[in-house]
Amino acid sequence: MSYEKNARVINDDIFDLINSCFEKERNSRNINSRCNFFDEYKDYFVLTDDGSYSIKSKEINHKVETLHTSTGAISESFEKFIKPMKFNYNEDIAILDICAGLGYNSSAAIADFIKNSSDSNLQIDMVEISKATLACGLLVPSPIPEHDITKKAIENELIKKDYASISYEKCEIPENIDINVYIEDARQTIQNLEDNYYDAIFLDPFSQNMAPELFSLDFFRQFRRVIKDNGIIATYTSSAPVRAGFIESGFHVGQGPIFGRKQGGTLASPNPEVLDKSLPKNDEIRIALSDVGIPFRDPNLNNNSDFILDKRSEVRHNARHNTKISSAVKTPIFLTKKMDDEKLKRRVERNLAKMNIPSTTSKEAFYILECEENYKEKQDLKNNSRNRILDMIKKLAYEVKNGDYNAK
Repeated sequence: MSYEKNARVINDDIFDLINSCFEKERNSRNINSRCNFFDEYKDYFVLTDDGSYSIKSKEINHKVETLHTSTGAISESFEKFIKPMKFNYNEDIAILDICAGLGYNSSAAIADFIKNSSDSNLQIDMVEISKATLACGLLVPSPIPEHDITKKAIENELIKKDYASISYEKCEIPENIDINVYIEDARQTIQNLEDNYYDAIFLDPFSQNMAPELFSLDFFRQFRRVIKDNGIIATYTSSAPVRAGFIESGFHVGQGPIFGRKQGGTLASPNPEVLDKSLPKNDEIRIALSDVGIPFRDPNLNNNSDFILDKRSEVRHNARHNTKISSAVKTPIFLTKKMDDEKLKRRVERNLAKMNIPSTTSKEAFYILECEENYKEKQDLKNNSRNRILDMIKKLAYEVKNGDYNAK
């Protein structure tokens, strides 16, 4: 099985249909198969609430989802990836778009740039491992005019790679916009990129369970190298291991916009002052203290998804009751709280006792969560999610090392 096939996220049937479509184009030198594709296979596409199309994913755990929220595919790009940014449109801007997919995030960035800039330049480096997924971006109706610009860049690269054969997209790429398309594993791409270069990174893989290699601590260390000091990373996920990976790789983290989901995504930056909102308090506690905050690891940036997931499960198992509080029943979030549910209380305090914490209201509990007394939603250089999380990690380690735990 090729790595592209293993890494694909779009539905297996449409993946094969897209490949077949462009094979016909190459063989016949005729554009008809591409032009007719959307109408012929419209059932594979999903119309979202804002009028833009998404596409069905491959089956995951016996469930088929779409690549975007049903609330609106292109709206999601603007809300989650563009609005949180603090671009200075009087200066040149460089964006790294990882898992570029259908090209919506890049298209939203182009639209915002054209609307707000005067004489500056925009560079977008789009990275997508799957030719078929990029090709799908050529087949869907453009949700905004700027998507035609992205389509032209995608088409140019697919022709270079001998996947497409006809230059059909007529839109011209503006002279002050430079779009590079990398059709390869993002882990390899990023190792060849320049230090301190990007104003923003869009991280939009399908899910951590499908592509943990794109959410690993080691991958994020490359982000820290290539992003500017005031740059911002945006991703849709609120996952604890992802946020923990950002923190351990040197980033500050904050909550991203809530759109189409119950929880906000994640923003990360070397500078906490460009992140408007702290993480929710309970999220900070669980990341710092429980095994759910164990990040994904991929030290050489070359392991497959199954290996990374299995390794993290092993590390979580070894950390639970040793260096981390069990994540069962979200135990850490009850620290410093009185509990009325006796059954739940017994479970929580049994987990805590294994970490030398006698009860939810013990002095040890208040010691570990001392920093949370100063919790502020607005972040600054001293009072921010990263600093509070690191403080709790340090204090839990102290309790484990200096209490009666090692004698049990």
